[in-house]
Amino acid sequence: MTATGPAQAAASLPAVFPRAETPALHDDEAGGDADADDPAIWRNPADPDRSLVVATAKQGGLRVYDLDAREVQSIPAPAGPGADDAPGRFNNVDLVHSARLGDLAVTTDRGNDRLRIYRIDRNRAGGPLGDVTDRTASPVFSASQDEINEQRTAYGLATWTDPATGRSFALVSRRERTRIALLELTARADGSVGYTKVRTLDLPAGFRLPNGASWSPCGEPGELPQVEGMVVDPVNGTLYAGQEDVGIWRLKADLTGTPKLIDKVREYGVPGTYDEATEECVAGADPGFGGTKLTADVEGLTLVTEKDGDGLLLASSQGDNTFAAYDREISDANEYEGGFRVTSATAAPDGSEECDGAAALNAPLGRRYPNGLLVVQDGHDAPGDGDRPSTNFKFVDLGEVTDAIDD
Repeated sequence: MTATGPAQAAASLPAVFPRAETPALHDDEAGGDADADDPAIWRNPADPDRSLVVATAKQGGLRVYDLDAREVQSIPAPAGPGADDAPGRFNNVDLVHSARLGDLAVTTDRGNDRLRIYRIDRNRAGGPLGDVTDRTASPVFSASQDEINEQRTAYGLATWTDPATGRSFALVSRRERTRIALLELTARADGSVGYTKVRTLDLPAGFRLPNGASWSPCGEPGELPQVEGMVVDPVNGTLYAGQEDVGIWRLKADLTGTPKLIDKVREYGVPGTYDEATEECVAGADPGFGGTKLTADVEGLTLVTEKDGDGLLLASSQGDNTFAAYDREISDANEYEGGFRVTSATAAPDGSEECDGAAALNAPLGRRYPNGLLVVQDGHDAPGDGDRPSTNFKFVDLGEVTDAIDD
């Protein structure tokens, strides 16, 4: 593929247009160091028009939006235990629907290396989310506060309820490492919800190429190729995990068995040298072992499920501002089905660039989204506010997405 090949491929994909966007968040002191990252969609079964989008704002905590993309609740991230310790930073969020635990929003607090857990009640005074986190919960990965402050902490997140047992779990990845942890979510006697580590699994950090060479993605010294975007198929317990500079893995959500790499980023196998002066990687010659659909980083992963077992796995191809769609069915080897861009039809709302997180829900959501909803993060909200970094979330009719892929 030529140097202009990926850009040409991206431009040729069909476009879908947002119907609404959330207010801009600003990652500066005046904006509360808020930075949009990852969304989740909660459907109100009693009144779908009053469904919600729960989204992380990193150091800005959580934001909750209605289907008009208006903010209905803001939850601050907790401080660190000491003045010199890392502050709370909410990275990813996912939902639990459980007969045992109820409806929960679970988020990774990267700053404190813990999960934060909120019960969802649309009619709750003070806002639909109420904190039910077990205050005695231990760090997910770190053995001390000094380790927490190094911030190799809880990062990506996907939740899963085993239909056979009714037990609910969170799968949590570790920042700058390849490790994924399986945590069981459990109700405490005082009404809070805690978690217990079941097992961990390490994805590869290095790879043997077809030409016999060894390859690892280039990064800052000491960093390993991390995972962030993850999603679990609720029917068969399959976890899809996006290793940002490598590709998409398929494995069992209980972290047993052998992971399978179902697609690679274009940059897979390209040697790189880290330049200390520029803090960037200098790429060498491409040996041609990468994929053709994803440009690093692989970011938000989400599922469009259908009752017959069909559906789609959607992945944010952050490097070229596109989304790739794969067949949900393992029997079809998760084959590529097509791609799309989220772009602007008019000046507002604008499209999605450098998308971090995404969430899809294939269920009617009242009069606004009778065909379901896709929410995607926009890493560069336009027109922005001068030199202030601006991010937000775009709401897209899911029916238009599936039509674009089918076409």
